[in-house]
Amino acid sequence: MAVNIYTCTVTELEAAALKNLLESRNWEFTSLQYARYKAIGNNVNVVAYESGKLVVQGKGTEEFVLYTLEPEILHTFTFTGEKENTVNPAELTMHGGIDESGKGDFFGPLIIAGVVVTPETAPKLRELGVCDSKKITSSEKIIKLAAGIRSIAAGSFSMVTLLPETYNRLYSSIGNLNRMLAWGHARVIENLLELQPSCPRMLSDKFGNESLIRNALMERGRLIKMEQMVRAESDVAVAAASILARDGFLAGMKKISETAGCILPKGAGAGVKSTAAELFKTQGAEVFRKIAKLHFKTWEEISNQ
Repeated sequence: MAVNIYTCTVTELEAAALKNLLESRNWEFTSLQYARYKAIGNNVNVVAYESGKLVVQGKGTEEFVLYTLEPEILHTFTFTGEKENTVNPAELTMHGGIDESGKGDFFGPLIIAGVVVTPETAPKLRELGVCDSKKITSSEKIIKLAAGIRSIAAGSFSMVTLLPETYNRLYSSIGNLNRMLAWGHARVIENLLELQPSCPRMLSDKFGNESLIRNALMERGRLIKMEQMVRAESDVAVAAASILARDGFLAGMKKISETAGCILPKGAGAGVKSTAAELFKTQGAEVFRKIAKLHFKTWEEISNQ
C-alpha cells in the first residue's frame, strides 16, 4: 500500500519556511489546538505542532514528502515511499536502461546516459530513491542521487555529452532529431556492452521508429534484445539513466552559462526567448553556436527579427 501518513520533527525555522512555501502556493490554513498551523493542499494535510512534530497526511503524502518537504525544507533525501522502494520482478534481471536530457531545451547540451542493473543493484537503487528524474524538482537531489547511482552501479554506466557546438554539427549532418537520438542511444549501448558484455537486454523510452536504434547499433549491439516502451522511466535502469542524464545536463548548463555570461533558463518558453533575444542583441549570433540548439524555432525567431 502507498504511504498516506508521514511524521518527522522540524525546527521552528523549518516550520516557518514551510508555512511561507505553502502560502506562496495558495494552500488553505486553519487553526488547530497545540499546532502552529494546519495547511490543506491538494490531497494533502500538513500539521506543524508546537512541539516540533510535523504530520503529513493524505493520498498525496508520498509526492509531497519526496518532492517538496525533503528537497525544499529539510534538505535530506531519506524518505522512499512504497512505489519508489518496490522492485518490479522484471527489474530483477540483468538489463540496461537508456534515457536522455536536454532535447527539449533551447539552451544547453543533449545528454544521453545508460545504466546496467543486476539483481543485486536494482533493489539498492530503489532503496536510494531512484525514480524518473522528471518527478524531481530539486537540482540538489538530482546531484545527490546521481552520485549514489555512480557508486552503486560502478563500472556499469555510460554517458554521451553533446555540448551545443557538437550538437549543432551533428544535427547539420544528420538532419533529424530522432535519428540523432538513435545514434546517441546506440553509442551508449555499445559503451555499456563493453563494460558489461553479458547484458542481454536494453530498454529505452519510445521516441521514434524502433528500427532507428537497431539500425544505428554496431555488431555487438545487434546481438542483444532491444526494447522501447512508453514511460520506460518506470523501470529502475531507465530511471537511473534519466537521473545521470539530468545531472549531466545541469553541469552542462552551468558551463555554458559561464560562456554566455548569465544564468540561462531551461526549456523553450517565453522566458527562454526573451533571454535569447537579449543575448542576440548584446553578443550577436556567434555565441549561440556554443550555447544553443540552432534548429529550434526560437533561433529562427530571434535571428530573423
